[in-house]
Amino acid sequence: MNAPTWNVKIGINPISWMNDDLPSLGGETPLETALKEGAEIGYVGFELGNKFPKDAPALNAVLGKYGLACVSGWYSGRLAHRSVEDEIAAVGPHLRLLADSGASVMVYGEVADAIQGEARPLYKRPRFQSAQQWQDYADKLTAFAKHLLDNGVRLAYHHHMGAYVETPADVDQLMALTGPEVGLLFDTGHITFAGGDALAVLNKHIDRICHVHCKDVRANVVKLARNGHWSFLQAVINGAFSVPGDGSIDFPAILTRLYLHGYEGWLVVEAEQDPAVAPSYEYAKMGHDYLAHLVEAIPRLGREAA
Repeated sequence: MNAPTWNVKIGINPISWMNDDLPSLGGETPLETALKEGAEIGYVGFELGNKFPKDAPALNAVLGKYGLACVSGWYSGRLAHRSVEDEIAAVGPHLRLLADSGASVMVYGEVADAIQGEARPLYKRPRFQSAQQWQDYADKLTAFAKHLLDNGVRLAYHHHMGAYVETPADVDQLMALTGPEVGLLFDTGHITFAGGDALAVLNKHIDRICHVHCKDVRANVVKLARNGHWSFLQAVINGAFSVPGDGSIDFPAILTRLYLHGYEGWLVVEAEQDPAVAPSYEYAKMGHDYLAHLVEAIPRLGREAA
């Protein structure tokens, strides 16, 4: 009998080489260095960043040179302030880029009032102040997600430190108020940093998860960040995040749950660090090899557990 396999793909975000929020971290690194090294390590796709071409033919050419797929791309949404109509107009070029490049999901990050790039402590992040504000936001998000689906791309909502939707309670609220058109990007590192139990959040919202960011956390640094009222970028610079297998998150349990549920999307290594401290190639390879080992082993272990 053939060994069971798991139909997932392992991709990476270029943040391991260059950080768009803090260009001093790897800002001098050429895009082609990241693509060449990522492909050599064994990644089959990349999420987009600021250095990637903004038109599909050029993007497909540069990715195709290394045999890589376009996984997805971050979109800085402002539905907390904008109308659905204005957001649809704003997203047009990025939506076409993703759709024409073969991506099936769009990473939506709410940046209105967000403090992730500011020198402000994380406890000063924005919060919706009433049930009506939550409902209004959710209604707009659902309408926007329907527009994306009409164009062949699903919205993958990124809960994120320093933003309106950060904690497990925020995720619960968002999922309860939005329609099924709104998919959830499950980020292991952000939900853990936000005080959550990653596996518990996964179990609660697994039916809505359409994209997965795999990052680990160093629990001691996260504790310092919280107790010291650090900003998000302070936490990044001081090593709060790392690649899977280099921190405290139970990735075997998380990936086993995804496998048993039938998840077949991307597993994306996205671990913002200072490449001067955590060399890009070394850590990207560490994360890939760790995930690849689990992806190979989990179908057998999962079947035994079932």
